[in-house]
Amino acid sequence: MQVFKLDNMTKGWFVGDFAPVALRTKDAEVAVKRYSAGTKEPRHLHKIAPEVTVILEGRARMNDQIHSAGDIVVIDPGEATDFEALTDVTTVVVKLPSVAGDKYEC
Repeated sequence: MQVFKLDNMTKGWFVGDFAPVALRTKDAEVAVKRYSAGTKEPRHLHKIAPEVTVILEGRARMNDQIHSAGDIVVIDPGEATDFEALTDVTTVVVKLPSVAGDKYEC
């Protein structure tokens, strides 16, 4: 058994084809991301990997839609999105597959 700390991972990403990582794989990327209210991420898209975001706690705005705990948002390749934490927010994000550099700001 190996044990890792989420705080030691880059921006909450702990599975994928990068380092540091708890499980290295090209099959997927997984993160637990925590945002303080008011935090924003710039508009971006992925050309290869769809991205699935689960809002675990809090409320966030993505593409001018407000999402809250329990919402699952699927962003398809080529579809752009932004992110704004309206409250403190915790999310789980999954991308399939893990492709280095597959993030393009718009």
